[in-house]
Amino acid sequence: MNNKVDFVPLDYRAPTEEELLNRSQAFLKMMKKRRTVREFSTRPVPDEVIMNCIEAAGTAPSGAHMQPWHFVVVKDPVIKKQIREAAEKEEKTNYEMRYSAEMKMDIARLETRFEKPYLEEAPVLIVVFKESYRIDENQVRRKNYYVNESVGIATGLLITALHYSGLVALPHTPSPMKFLNGILKRPSNEVPTVLFPVGFPDDDITVPDLKRKPLESITTVF
Repeated sequence: MNNKVDFVPLDYRAPTEEELLNRSQAFLKMMKKRRTVREFSTRPVPDEVIMNCIEAAGTAPSGAHMQPWHFVVVKDPVIKKQIREAAEKEEKTNYEMRYSAEMKMDIARLETRFEKPYLEEAPVLIVVFKESYRIDENQVRRKNYYVNESVGIATGLLITALHYSGLVALPHTPSPMKFLNGILKRPSNEVPTVLFPVGFPDDDITVPDLKRKPLESITTVF
């Protein structure tokens, strides 16, 4: 089997220092406006926008370029209802039995609860799966590398692409999440990592007035 990779010239134009600064400042300003939203408008989202965002996420670097991710887009109201019911069942158990007292106290200030109506209300759900290992064309199990890191980067790009496009999203991580394999008919080598309700914010919604850590507390320079 020939695994040789062809190399091509890098498509790159070096920006000026002024361009570098302006771009970084504009991007930072845009990203500071990103907020998690739990109340969605029923306004539909164009399919092409969602697919462009997923394709952008798929440009993420990955271990040995194995691209160990799969994105499932859900718009069918029947399937969204199934996902909501299964997620709420697990979340109810989390709140009643699995979460520590400290965790429940920490999330109480954000007014989160086990009910997840946004899983039905948002026009689109995007479920991110990580491919723990791959099955080749001969049905032989093969390794993937740095799967968590690779999928984490791709997920970050997805959030950024959605925000840049003008959409809002909520990273939802019901635990355990294996019910998503059954509902969405994904193979056992794929593990769901995060579920994003995606759309436009509902009218007149409010979000918690959260303060992010200052730059000097999250950065060390040598």
